[in-house]
Formats: sequence, structure tokens, C-alpha cells
Amino acid sequence: MVKLCSHLNEKPGVSRTLSNQLLRSGTSIGANTVEAKSGQSRRDFLSKLEIALKEARETEYWLKLIVASEVVPESKINSLLQEIDEIIKILVTITKKIKQNKDL
Repeated sequence: MVKLCSHLNEKPGVSRTLSNQLLRSGTSIGANTVEAKSGQSRRDFLSKLEIALKEARETEYWLKLIVASEVVPESKINSLLQEIDEIIKILVTITKKIKQNKDL
């Protein structure tokens, strides 16, 4: 993700804007996941993971927009799209299981 953003940031115009958005949302996933580990409560833990999930969905959006805008060929982004899809599935599963537990 960071390498892609670095590459996009070298180009003028819309590529740079997309790079900034993608870098912000993409790196926020990990930051919120790490922060969740230090949550003060289960509710805090869940909140941070839900933020990470929102950021993952936003990252997926930016990746798809980059492909649709033909800024980068889809073949170069496919692995990132697959990875973000897996991250979304993992975060959805974790947050659902936490919500099923009534002890929040």
C-alpha cells in the first residue's frame, strides 16, 4: 500500500490526491487494530475495530476508484484488492462475534 502511494504521489494531479486518501485510510486500519489491543474495555476494543473496518471499506473504495479511473492497471492492484477483501472479512467476523457476546 505504501509503495503504491509513493508511486502515485510522484505523479501530478488526481494521482496525488488519490494517493493521499489511500495512504490515510490504508494505514489507519493497522493503527486502529493496534490501538484496539490496548482498549480499556470490550466496548473500547469493539469501537476501535469498527473504525478499522470502516477504514478498510474506504481503502477498498479508493483502490477500486484508482482502477476505474485507469490511474493504475487493475493487474497491479488485484493483490491489494484481495488483501483488503480478506481484512474486511476478518474484521466483520471479529466484530460480529464481539457483538454476540452480551457482556459489553
